[in-house]
Amino acid sequence: MDILPAIDLRDAKVVRLSQGDYQRQTTYSDDPAAVAKQFVSAGAKWIHIVDLDAAKTGRRTNTAAIAAIHSAVSAKLEVGGGARDDASIERMLESGASRVVIGSAAFKNWKWFEGLLAKPELAPKLALGLDARDGMLAAHGWTAVTELRALDLAARVKGSLLGAIVYTDISRDGMLGGVNISATTDVVNSTDVPVIASGGVGSIDDVIECKRIGCGGVIIGRAWYEGKIDLAQAIAKS
Repeated sequence: MDILPAIDLRDAKVVRLSQGDYQRQTTYSDDPAAVAKQFVSAGAKWIHIVDLDAAKTGRRTNTAAIAAIHSAVSAKLEVGGGARDDASIERMLESGASRVVIGSAAFKNWKWFEGLLAKPELAPKLALGLDARDGMLAAHGWTAVTELRALDLAARVKGSLLGAIVYTDISRDGMLGGVNISATTDVVNSTDVPVIASGGVGSIDDVIECKRIGCGGVIIGRAWYEGKIDLAQAIAKS
């Protein structure tokens, strides 16, 4: 199982939002590359990056910060935020992303997303971002909830070449209260695509539980920034 420490970017700063609320932001650093170096020093092979500005507006405003991270570390970058068409995905891959997370754009234009999955050279470099409140998908940087079930979309990509599913329980995100193991288990069981759990990791026990239910990865954010979890220990337990 992969451990993916997270860097959420807003105005080129490293921040965390509580439950996806842009009005409840904590800023941790103005040097994203330096944070990435700490992750790699602890043994991280992947770093999960979200351009929060792009997730909300569709305009990529943290390109320079992501490029600086790519130049500073050897870890693979999983990048989300603003991947809404072929051109933006290509730009993200060209700027250093090893995997691009596509969220609301996928379920708003499923035929387009299926076209991406039909390309064997591209599909493994993509992840489907399923961000949910009470099991229902949210869009536009989590500012709008849809009537689509996360489980249904996870089932749709079964048997595809998709690189991963990133499943986030928004109500848990940034709260340190623990991963929603029940909902995440349901997603894992609904598909054969590796599922990366996100939202709520607060201790090493969450990492152990995610591994137990068969997750392909787990994203660690606020728990590391606030000293609740040792990244090297989490990687050792994975």
